[in-house]
Amino acid sequence: MGVSVADLEDLVRPVAEAMGLELVEVTFAREQGRRVLRITLDREGGLDLDTIAQASERIGRRLDLEGFQAGPYALEVSSPGIERPLRRPEDFARRVGEKVKVKTVRPVDGARTLTGTIVEAGDEDVRIATERGVTTVPYGDISSARTVFEWGGKR
Repeated sequence: MGVSVADLEDLVRPVAEAMGLELVEVTFAREQGRRVLRITLDREGGLDLDTIAQASERIGRRLDLEGFQAGPYALEVSSPGIERPLRRPEDFARRVGEKVKVKTVRPVDGARTLTGTIVEAGDEDVRIATERGVTTVPYGDISSARTVFEWGGKR
C-alpha cells in the first residue's frame, strides 16, 4: 500500500486537532476486496453526524492535497462508540476505574486476554484488577485493548 498508518496519522491529526477533535485510531486495510481507510475521532461529549461529515470532507481534502494515492479506497470517518480502543499510556490513564479487555502478545498470568478494571496506568505499564487479582501488563505486551460497556452500569 506504500504508506504507513503512522504517516496517515501525521496527515490526519492536524485536521482533527484544528476541529477540536481527538484522533483515536487510524486503520488502513483490505476488507471484502476493497481498501478501507478508517479514521476514528472523538471529543468530550461525543460527535454528531454533522461533525463527522465535516471531518470526513476535511480529511479527504487533506489526503488529496498531500497526494495520498493508494489506488481506489473508501474513507470512513466515525466515532469510537461505547467501547473505545486504548493505545497510548494516556488513553489508559484517562480510563482508570473503568472496565477493560486487554489482549496480549504472550500469556500474562497464564492468559492472553485479561478483563478487569484499570487500577493504575503509568508510563511503562498498566495495572488491571481481574478476578485473579491485580496484574501488571507492560504496554509493549499489549496487542489490543478497549473499554468494556456494561449494560445497566454500576449499581
